[in-house]
Amino acid sequence: MSRKKVLLIVTQDTKQAEAAFLRRNLEEAGVDVIHLDASVRKDMGGAEIPPAEVAAAVGMTLEEIRAIGHEGKIQEKMTEGAVKVAHAANEKTPISGILSVGGSMGTTLGTQVMQSFPYGVPKLMISTLASGMTVGFVGVKDVAMLNSVCDISGLNSISRDVYRNGAYAVAGMAKGYEPYRAEEKPLVLVSTLGTTEQCMRRVREGLEADGCEVMVFHTTGNGGRTLEAIAAERDVAAVVDMSLVEVNDQLHNGICASGSHRATTAIGKGIPTVFAPGNIDFFIMPSELASGDAPFEGRDYHVHNAALTAVRTTEADLKLFADHMAGVLEGAKGPVSFLIPLGGFSSHDSTEGRLYHPELPPVFAEQCRGVFPDTVELRTVDAHINDPAFADALLGAVRAVLPAITSGPETRASAAG
Repeated sequence: MSRKKVLLIVTQDTKQAEAAFLRRNLEEAGVDVIHLDASVRKDMGGAEIPPAEVAAAVGMTLEEIRAIGHEGKIQEKMTEGAVKVAHAANEKTPISGILSVGGSMGTTLGTQVMQSFPYGVPKLMISTLASGMTVGFVGVKDVAMLNSVCDISGLNSISRDVYRNGAYAVAGMAKGYEPYRAEEKPLVLVSTLGTTEQCMRRVREGLEADGCEVMVFHTTGNGGRTLEAIAAERDVAAVVDMSLVEVNDQLHNGICASGSHRATTAIGKGIPTVFAPGNIDFFIMPSELASGDAPFEGRDYHVHNAALTAVRTTEADLKLFADHMAGVLEGAKGPVSFLIPLGGFSSHDSTEGRLYHPELPPVFAEQCRGVFPDTVELRTVDAHINDPAFADALLGAVRAVLPAITSGPETRASAAG
């Protein structure tokens, strides 16, 4: 049996000793190495994919790359080329893992290549930035980052251990890696937070009993971005977007905003989507701002923990949210329904919660009726979002657009419990 292949991304003009050490450990761990060297200063030789090939992938020579004279613009070209040659290598000989080491420049290039590969391909970045500044390097992909501890500059008793551990970790993952094969089960994406956990669990269990694969995303910023990315990349049968706090945070400069594209990808592709206004009773701000006489412009708030504070939305805030979603929903190319629980939008917005305002859900529903497109099926349910009745209403809405996947009334009754 042929050995699995690991793509090693290291620039030898500054890290030749580290590249040789990593190669040796990967090979000793039982995998073959394809070394991608995106060096600019000098080609040290020995790499399966040399610097000149990286430059050629963007139609330039190394001399022309150097002549750009700006490290950021040079980085852009070499990163673009690295992504292209990495995929060309993968088409020729399937890659079962990716390992890279670097400082800020090497981490940027290495993780851009990693993010361009599918979910499931093992990806490990050993980096001087792994102890804090990771969001841009991980993105929405399954990139693991390992703190280099020392600078990537020579070998010492600590760096040898770190590099060896990283090499053996990637080799082990590569040996067990199998490319993704589409499930026969229909894929349904669901959003949630802990404050709508009860509803989500009943929905998930019901859909799984129906024969679906269900992926759940925690909507604290990256969760929503990941949901959007998977909706764009994979064959998704339906989306149950029942936690929209990231949209609220986008409107109020909250810390869990996930961008203006939130809630647009699935409906733009025509994927059947069921919305619920879960967690729009608050937006999320840093707890350090919860001080003084009237923080958050006098709104009610609940300090969730030392990092996050839930700030209660007002009537005006909810109307703003409805107006925003009306614009989003204009772009729908497939069936869309929007279910509103009149009893409250999260566990905070309940008789046991700290942000309960029972008069507001009906106001929000009325605003939605006035502004939502006629193409959206808008329904109200006389229940709290975490009540079984509301979860069952969501299940019914999903099943209505996916009749072919359900397992019949007996399974539905069992899932409804």
